[in-house]
This record gives sequence, structure tokens and C-alpha cells, in this order.
Amino acid sequence: MSRPVWFVNFLKTVYPSRRYLAKLTNLPLVGDLVDYLVFRGDDMLILPRDQTIRINASLDTPESTIIPSRVVEHFINQADYHWVMDFCICREGDNCHDYPQKLGCLFLGEPVMQINSKLGRRVSREEALEHARLCREAGLVHTIGRNRLDSIWLGTSPVEALMTICNCCPCCCLWGLVTDLTPKISQ
Repeated sequence: MSRPVWFVNFLKTVYPSRRYLAKLTNLPLVGDLVDYLVFRGDDMLILPRDQTIRINASLDTPESTIIPSRVVEHFINQADYHWVMDFCICREGDNCHDYPQKLGCLFLGEPVMQINSKLGRRVSREEALEHARLCREAGLVHTIGRNRLDSIWLGTSPVEALMTICNCCPCCCLWGLVTDLTPKISQ
């Protein structure tokens, strides 16, 4: 069952307190409980930006080089279901003025069919690729993987079938709180 919009709006309201809440995981038992309920089985990767450095010299490009945007494109192309959020919960929660709040996460996999339709829309493979391109052009960095937290706040299951492609800015990204979490979770 998808989450109601009021629940998502509540999350945006408490989002600015994320660092304080993350520090609570250092308390005995709290960290173990949060790890089990929210982060169990997570596997997230932050992909560097596609950038080039001009050196005024030609170089041979290895045939097997995979650049970060191609990793994202690979997963988009492999997926049968694509969903784009109409907003970034992190940037809206922090009221970001430096990066577009309307360029939200991209979700892949059959669980996207369970996401509340008031939060975004199902898109074609081509639209998903275009969304990822627009995010890169806006200076956002892709974080890709499977995380329990997205399945919880979106109300989707099974957890392991939902892939998230976040489009993160340096000022508001949820995963910036990793340094505040108990080391058991942040490793």
C-alpha cells in the first residue's frame, strides 16, 4: 500500500532534524534498532560526476571504460518499470536554493507500481534516461542502490526489488548524515 501524501509532508517537516536524529543512533540499543528497521540489507553507491579535464593532448580511450552515467543508463535500460518523483524530498525538506527541488529521485522495478501517484509518475525508459541527463546537467550526483528507507517511506515491497537512483546535491543529501550515524550503521 502506498504512503499517503501527509506522511511524506511530515517527513519533509522533520528532515532538517536528520543530523540530530542520526546522532541518537549512538545510544545503546537505539543504533541496533534503527539499523535493523531502516538500514538492514542496504547497498548504496555514490557515483562521481562525469567530468573531463582538458590537458591539450590526445589520449587513447580504453574500450572497456565505463563512466558513471553509463552505469545509471545501464540500470534504467534493464528495468521494465520506471518512476520519477515530482520533487526531491531532501531538497524540499531543507528548502534548497542552490539546486532544483523539482528534480526528484528515479525508482526502478515492479514496486514502483505501489508508489502513491500524487508523488510522481511512471515514465518510459526514454523519459527516465532524459531525467537522469537533466539531473547531471543541473550538477546533481547519482547515488544508486537498494535501501530499505525508500521502501519504508514510499510504502513499497518487496524491499529488495526497488532500486533507487537519487540525484544528490552537496548541501541537502540524506546520505550526508552517514558521519553522524553509529559506526555499525555507517560502515
